[in-house]
Amino acid sequence: MMRRNPFYDGPPTDHFDGRHFRPPAEVPRRGLTQYARFLAGQYARPWPAVPGPARRDRPPGRATALRIAFIGHSSHLVQVEGMNVLVDPVYADRLGPGGAVGPRRAQPPGIAWDDLPPIDAVLVTHNHWDHLDGPTLARLARRFGCRVLTPLGNDAVVRRYDPGIPIRALDWGESAALSDRLTVHLEPAIHWSGRGVRDRHMALWGSWVLTGAGGGVLYHVGDTAYGDGREFRRIRETYGPPDAALIPIGAYEPRWHLRGQHVDPGEAVRILLDCGAARAYGHHWGTFRLSWEGRDDPPRDLARALDRHGVDPARFRPLRPGDAVEPPWR
Repeated sequence: MMRRNPFYDGPPTDHFDGRHFRPPAEVPRRGLTQYARFLAGQYARPWPAVPGPARRDRPPGRATALRIAFIGHSSHLVQVEGMNVLVDPVYADRLGPGGAVGPRRAQPPGIAWDDLPPIDAVLVTHNHWDHLDGPTLARLARRFGCRVLTPLGNDAVVRRYDPGIPIRALDWGESAALSDRLTVHLEPAIHWSGRGVRDRHMALWGSWVLTGAGGGVLYHVGDTAYGDGREFRRIRETYGPPDAALIPIGAYEPRWHLRGQHVDPGEAVRILLDCGAARAYGHHWGTFRLSWEGRDDPPRDLARALDRHGVDPARFRPLRPGDAVEPPWR
């Protein structure tokens, strides 16, 4: 008898078989031997200490035009249309259960906790420890009363930290209005989910698109492989070319282990070209050691990829914690 899914009980779909969610393209599973080899290589290449204090952004209380501040890794504060939205907020010092195991934070958050403006909503892309920080979500809900939106099944994970968190779970292709001027849409990504070894693929994952009343589009690309590129071309077909895209550029080496779940900088540039974003900003690098490449390899490799594709570096720049940008917004 098939063991039930502890997070989600819904009807089968083209990406849910009644117990497991499926990505749009296959994510290869690695055996214990390969995973042990990957971990050995990861811990054999320690990152050097961050020289000096990190830059800190002090965001305004509200913004009408688009303002994006980078907290670190995949955590962003998006201020637009008078709304303050956090995406994948992680303030933990260490990734893992209880804060006692897992990779340590290599540099402080780019926005101090006390400098956060009033938060209206939080978007979570999936439940890996570097994206879903349960204690932080509970603190945010208690402090601001903000609602949380997640892909299917992750609401059950979040409620383990605080059963009273106002939360809504969406399927791919579903939308939610944050205000009369701002809507969020959950879109597919080529990835997987799991907090441990027994819950793989039992909660959904995805990317978020924010659309404004005037036609503005922001695309936050969550963790994803590249596949054949159709998912990113479909974003352009569905919403039009984004005004800005937040694209992951780190945690990509070795490719034999990570090609099926994370893009490298070259594939990140292909995502930019596929979705047609006017501007892109690189994230998912430099904060937590999750793979074999050096801490500063992603921006270097991104610069080389942009040159190969003939793309102006000003169109796609890597963000560092504390950076804030204000790309044009329709």
